[in-house]
Order: sequence, then C-alpha cells, then structure tokens
Amino acid sequence: MPVSAPLRALSVLVGLPVLLFALITWQVLADGPLVGVDERLSGALVHPDRFSELLSDLGNVQVAVPVLVVALAYVAWHGRATGVDLWWLPPLAGALAMVLVPALVAPLKEWTDRPGTPAVPPATGYYPSGHTATAVVAYGTAALLLLGRLRSPAVRRALVVLCAVLVLGTSYGLVRRGYHWLLDVVASWCLGVVLLTGVRLVDRRTPPGRTPRGVSRSTRRSSSGTPSSSNGPS
Repeated sequence: MPVSAPLRALSVLVGLPVLLFALITWQVLADGPLVGVDERLSGALVHPDRFSELLSDLGNVQVAVPVLVVALAYVAWHGRATGVDLWWLPPLAGALAMVLVPALVAPLKEWTDRPGTPAVPPATGYYPSGHTATAVVAYGTAALLLLGRLRSPAVRRALVVLCAVLVLGTSYGLVRRGYHWLLDVVASWCLGVVLLTGVRLVDRRTPPGRTPRGVSRSTRRSSSGTPSSSNGPS
C-alpha cells in the first residue's frame, strides 16, 4: 500500500529528530567520542558575560510560559468566536506539550547524570537542557498556532523570525554562558520538534471555523460579490 506524501513528510519530521536524540543520548551515556568533540567545541564557545546570561533567561519558565499562555488564550478566543466546533483542542494540545517538557526532561536528566561545564559549580543532571526545551515548545507552539490565524503575510513572516530569534538566542546564551554543553541544547531541539509536530497535527485536524458570530450567511454572500436584494440588479 503506497504511503502518502504527507505521511512520508511526517515520518521524516519525527523520525530524524528521534534518531538524532537517540544517538546523542547513547553517546552521553557511553561517554563516546561525540562527547569529547562536544566538550572541546563547547569549551571554545564559553565566554560568560551579562548578555549571554540575559539570553539564557529567555528559556526561564517565568518568561516563556506566560508568552505561551497569552497565545493559547488568543487561539481559544479566536476559535470560539469563529464557531470552531473543537476550538479548545489546539490550545489544549499546546498546553499538554508544555506539560510534557518537564515530564520528559526530568527523568532524562536523572538517567544520563551528565556533569555540567567548568563554568558552573560541580553537579550532574545537565542533559538535556530544560531551558532550551521550554523555549522551543513555548515559543514554537505560540508561533505555530498563531500562524494559521493571522492574515497578513508580513506579520506571519515576522512571527516566524521572532520565534527563531528567541529560540536561537536562548540556545546561544546557554552555551555561551556555560550553563549547558552544546549537545544538551541540540538534544532539546530534537525533543521540541517532536512535541511541536504533535501540536501541529492536532491543529491541522481541527475542523475550521464556520460563519463568525454576528455575520449572517447573506452578508458573506454579498461581500463575496454574489448579488443580494440590497445591492443586486432590481
């Protein structure tokens, strides 16, 4: 039975991050050669300063989650106002993705027990990066759900750029400040992509809105150019 193009794309979108995450996790657990490369590269990138610390703070729960909450509230309001039957489903999927971040990251930190960089006090449990995963899921979910509800192409492009800047800025700040190794961050990107794919699937499968409240069917026909009794030929 042939596999459809969307299904193949979905398999690649989920399969590649999962495979990459498995590879990195295996290397961390086995202290493999990839870890040595990571430590040398991360060591060269570390340069603690105030700017890198501010960037890393973008991944704080206190910063990223309120942004997501505002976006989810708008998506819920927009869906209900436009008559979407399951208007609550995309916001719920976004909230669930955010809840899954600590549920997945915390056990992985304990299992891998990876030491931190020389720039932080001696401790373990740095893999994967919780701040990176929080930023990817919070800002990524907000962007994904808002994109389908914005009409202006310029605003949509600006939203994508803003999301990328926030996620990459957080990631750069964490490595530059020395809070995480580079592989900690890359692994959290992989986790984030998988969670965002789930949010995207739920959003795409949610039935579109019907006639917005307060707008009659005859009004919509008139605005689309179909003659009505008020503006058509007598």
